[in-house]
Amino acid sequence: MRWDNLAENNANNSIGGAGALFAADAVTTRTFDTPEFRGITFHEIRARSIVNRVPGASRMPFEWTVNPYRGCTHACVYCFARKTHSYLDLDTGLGFDSQIVVKVNAPELVRREIASPRWNGAHVAMGTNVDCYQRAEGRYRLMPGILTALRDHANPFSILTKGTLILRDLELLRQAAEVTEVGVSVSVGFVDPELWRTVEPGTPSPERRLDVVRTLSEHGIGCGVLMAPVIPHLGDSPDQLRATVRSIAAAGATSVTPLVLHLRPGAREWFMEWLGRHHPHLVRRYERLYADGAYAPTWYQRRITRYVHELATEYGIGPSHRGTPRRLPGREPRPPQDGSGPGTEPTQLTLL
Repeated sequence: MRWDNLAENNANNSIGGAGALFAADAVTTRTFDTPEFRGITFHEIRARSIVNRVPGASRMPFEWTVNPYRGCTHACVYCFARKTHSYLDLDTGLGFDSQIVVKVNAPELVRREIASPRWNGAHVAMGTNVDCYQRAEGRYRLMPGILTALRDHANPFSILTKGTLILRDLELLRQAAEVTEVGVSVSVGFVDPELWRTVEPGTPSPERRLDVVRTLSEHGIGCGVLMAPVIPHLGDSPDQLRATVRSIAAAGATSVTPLVLHLRPGAREWFMEWLGRHHPHLVRRYERLYADGAYAPTWYQRRITRYVHELATEYGIGPSHRGTPRRLPGREPRPPQDGSGPGTEPTQLTLL
């Protein structure tokens, strides 16, 4: 495994900087002989920074992220983040699913970095690379400390997840929502159980994820659904889309945002290999559909989006309304240090 290009090479630890991710001698490798972690290797590191700026060319509707893990045991065959494992000379296929990098000092770093005079209180998005509530979180428990730090500084944040473990932190989410804007989205691209078992083998079932939406709503935390990915020729029939939107509405989601499968390098190769094994008759159709790059043609994306929005209206799912971020009593927002605004407002996340 190559750590050299990510190891410490200077003492600069600025927020959003391009410094080292961790010290070269600060990696501990562990395995756990329990059923839920059998076959998985954890690489524990002490990261140098955790609040990362999104590159300017990104399509993401937010500027800052916190990602306490690299790699993901959800093992979604389409996951766009697979390419990031190649930076460590790790395999982007099975290696991405089973070689998990854990930033064990993430909570203390979040607290330190958002307390910095240079930090302007911008919105922080989590779950934007890999799921912060994947199975590893059940053992490492990084999110409670991260949420506590964000709550204590009244810092707005959002979470996107396929994991049901987020309900463990329900009380922390409720407390944070009393002092700042909290956005939660659950990813449910389809409710077809057979499709789920083959493309998202390490995730809770769509039904259990919709139970998360229902539970959060019952506790006063509005929860949207990122209907992603809509998988061409496998999960995009009118009946499938209708069943999914109907289930999302029944769960009490505040909004639904469809997103068609995109296949970036790293994910594309792994997905197409899977497609050749399970649905070889679709390989040529996918090659044509994605001939121009990572994204399906605009006409196809628009057709899916229009139909899902029509279904959302039919089933009474209204648009989400953003609130105004609140601050702790007596605390004034810090002015930006670089002349920029305080970061983008939370919006429906579009990343799978």
